[in-house]
Amino acid sequence: MSRRKPRKTPRRPSGTGDHEDGDTKSARTRRRLLTAAAGVLSRQGYAGTRLSDIAEEAQMQAPAIYYYYSSREDLIEEVMYAGAAAMLDHLREALDELPPAANPAAKISTAVEAHLRNELELSEYSKAIIRNGNQLPEQVGARARAEITAYNDIWRSLITDLADTGMLREDLDAGVARMVVLGALNWAAEWWDPERGDLETIISTTQSMVLHALRP
Repeated sequence: MSRRKPRKTPRRPSGTGDHEDGDTKSARTRRRLLTAAAGVLSRQGYAGTRLSDIAEEAQMQAPAIYYYYSSREDLIEEVMYAGAAAMLDHLREALDELPPAANPAAKISTAVEAHLRNELELSEYSKAIIRNGNQLPEQVGARARAEITAYNDIWRSLITDLADTGMLREDLDAGVARMVVLGALNWAAEWWDPERGDLETIISTTQSMVLHALRP
């Protein structure tokens, strides 16, 4: 299986309000704030995340945050959307790299790797999403949930394709199987650290377990 070059930050961490594109000082500061906020969110959760914590992580004064984001919720909303959008992009890119004739099992194996690599290696954003997605008020999580829905739709099609080709166990409910697999993948963020096994072992073990559980 091919290995993709890690991306350390989401592809779309744009700010809200007065947008800045490219590599301007303002754009770099926005990215630094988003990355800092993602790290704090992944450790402390939505309720426990304070602007002062984000400012300390970003090595800037808390009042300066308001130059870029109008409120704590505005910043968190952008973090969650940027992270969800990046997860979706990463999964699509991983699947697009497969040869056209790749079978459904190969696609699921690739999707497992993409999920774990993004979650455990590439970015704090995905951990922030996994740990806070169900805690957000509607207005804060709406854009992120739309991206997550699209992400889940890809997984739904992967499981459906497996069933349509006779490669899904007949005693399994496809929807339940999908949720169990995604739940297990998400839970890895809670227990894995490098001392408990290298990432490649985690990926290969998970791929084997998922495919053996799904197929006859």
